[in-house]
Amino acid sequence: MYLAKLYVSHKPSILDPQGEAIKKALHSLNHQSVESISQGKYFEINLNENNQKDAENVLKKACEELLVNQNMETYHYEIKEV
Repeated sequence: MYLAKLYVSHKPSILDPQGEAIKKALHSLNHQSVESISQGKYFEINLNENNQKDAENVLKKACEELLVNQNMETYHYEIKEV
């Protein structure tokens, strides 16, 4: 069994309206030093595979087919045996 931790974020060229709204709210709470903030997604995925290579292949395919919008988002991950 493998545990994948998947981090998804907007590409730098993509406007992040949620991040801008959060930044505005933080400024209203007197956190003026926050210059920018980006909101992303985080997934923990248990993969019942026999080896790390197969687990990575399953994860990459899931990202390409559903979890990540390749036009607007980028991702990285960590996989460890559990």
